[in-house]
Amino acid sequence: MRKPGRKKSGKSASIYDVAREAGVSVFTVSAVVNHKSHVREKLRKRVEKAIRALNYRPNLIARSLANQRTHTIGMIVPDIANPFFPMVVRGAEDAAQRHGYNLLLCNSDDSLDKEETAIELLLAKRVDGILLTKAGGDFRPGIRQMIKQVDVPIVLVMRTYPKLTKDAVITDDYQGAYDAVCHLARSGRRRIGLIGGPRKVSNALARWQGFHDALKASGLPLDPELVIEGDYRMESGYRAGHALLSHQPDGIYVANHLMTVGLLKAAEEMGLSCPEDFGLISFDDYPWLGVFRPRLTTVELPKRELGIEAAELLIRRISGDVSKVAVMKLQPELRVRESCGFARHAGRGKNRAVDGVEAGENLIRDLQ
Repeated sequence: MRKPGRKKSGKSASIYDVAREAGVSVFTVSAVVNHKSHVREKLRKRVEKAIRALNYRPNLIARSLANQRTHTIGMIVPDIANPFFPMVVRGAEDAAQRHGYNLLLCNSDDSLDKEETAIELLLAKRVDGILLTKAGGDFRPGIRQMIKQVDVPIVLVMRTYPKLTKDAVITDDYQGAYDAVCHLARSGRRRIGLIGGPRKVSNALARWQGFHDALKASGLPLDPELVIEGDYRMESGYRAGHALLSHQPDGIYVANHLMTVGLLKAAEEMGLSCPEDFGLISFDDYPWLGVFRPRLTTVELPKRELGIEAAELLIRRISGDVSKVAVMKLQPELRVRESCGFARHAGRGKNRAVDGVEAGENLIRDLQ
């Protein structure tokens, strides 16, 4: 026999069934489902218990038609195969779901054409906002007009693009690069090279500037032959590695992990090893780097936090927050391991590695 207040089996529960089960009004159920803050905790728990008991699923289509929202946000990243981005996406998705939003993910391959196609798709799906890691280049006038007409909030992730919006959550790429190159200099490296990202995007430009300023602060020359522009992919790191290593740098800073893998492949083919022939620092840190020998010194970027903060800012904008535009800059962390070694003498063939930078710095003090 069915308990009083329980709906008959075979039919999906409605919001009215939940209200009857919980002994509250339909408006209270709606407020709980839509994550409104004014519902008292006791009532909220009662409604949530009824929702679970009846296995109630809100009619998302009806809700979106009623309030002109789909409770969906879009996210466009340059390369989901790059191990940097899954954690960023995961952070954004976790934050979105806490606020009752779903996330649609698009991959642009860092191509402006594919990025514009993704923008059109997400706007056609009526997303409430977009998280965007901008590809290099400017939008076509038609895309700019479409974005203006639809007027959905956009928050930039990792890269700035003021022509679109000043709302952005980025990492302090300048500081990360500056710290990396200064550490190479402290390790005794004097001919320091860079494999950077494409300077048409803001974070690659910031990393180049940090490299440049750190050389100057360390009293080291900037040799144009030791600066090579890549595209953040492994193949470009491999090509750049062959070109750069032929000029015999004794220290190398690489602007992301994938290009570092390409560089190490090139070094192996050329019969060179790290840190005996060159010290090495890479951007991005991952749990599996512990299997590299030597263990890599890296500049770690707060990937999951980046996604969380970007999604939180976007959802505030969707909810009507019109406060001053925000550029949030998250701080990187230099993680010192063995790949910089310690150069006792400048010049190829005379470098010797001492395990750990601490040992190298102790030797410097002994020589003074």
